Amino acid sequence: MTQTAQNPGANSAKAPKRDAKRSKRAILDAALIEFSANGFAGARIDAISDRAGISKPMIYSYFGDKDELYAAALREAYVQIRAGEKDLKLDNKQPEEAIRALVGFTLRHFRSKPWFISMLNTENLRGGSTIRQISDVAEIQSHLIIELGKVLDRGVRNGVFRDGINPADLYISIASLCYFPISNAHTLRAVFGRPIDHDWVERYAEDAKEMIIRFLRPEPSQSTPNLTLGSKST
Repeated sequence: MTQTAQNPGANSAKAPKRDAKRSKRAILDAALIEFSANGFAGARIDAISDRAGISKPMIYSYFGDKDELYAAALREAYVQIRAGEKDLKLDNKQPEEAIRALVGFTLRHFRSKPWFISMLNTENLRGGSTIRQISDVAEIQSHLIIELGKVLDRGVRNGVFRDGINPADLYISIASLCYFPISNAHTLRAVFGRPIDHDWVERYAEDAKEMIIRFLRPEPSQSTPNLTLGSKST
């Protein structure tokens, strides 16, 4: 009796059916690391193939050429951060709590997934040529902006936020506060002597939350005396 007859599953064990979804996931994960580490020009499909454990012909079959794989990886970078923001369930939180949660998440995401910042840096160095060609990029971002707009509206109704804040502009401010110390950690350590380590980032996160909250708070009451330099109260 042959080995195959004794073990009908022997051949299937040697040649498992490929899971396309899992393969694409492995390719994208490897591509994010490769493109973020070496930029578009320096990235190599061979390296992505080795890291993912997927053959080059299969990568080309799933994603096309290097440009298309880069576009897919860039899109995936945005998909992942937006998915994490959805998990925050901002609509279930009080306005100030929601803003603090978003700031904290954004800083943690940038720090725990350094490839995200590197991918954005690479794309900006390329003049944003690829991001403009991703057909659903606006749709990917829309959920965050809609939810953030609702948080701001609730804050205005509750009297804790001032009116007239554009949610997209607010997110740019949040992302900026979180982005700079992570993307420039090496130079900030050298120039200013700040550690930019775990403890420093945790303290900075609380400060960043407070900065955004104070920016959003209503203007002082008009009944409060408006003293200018050189004026005297009576």
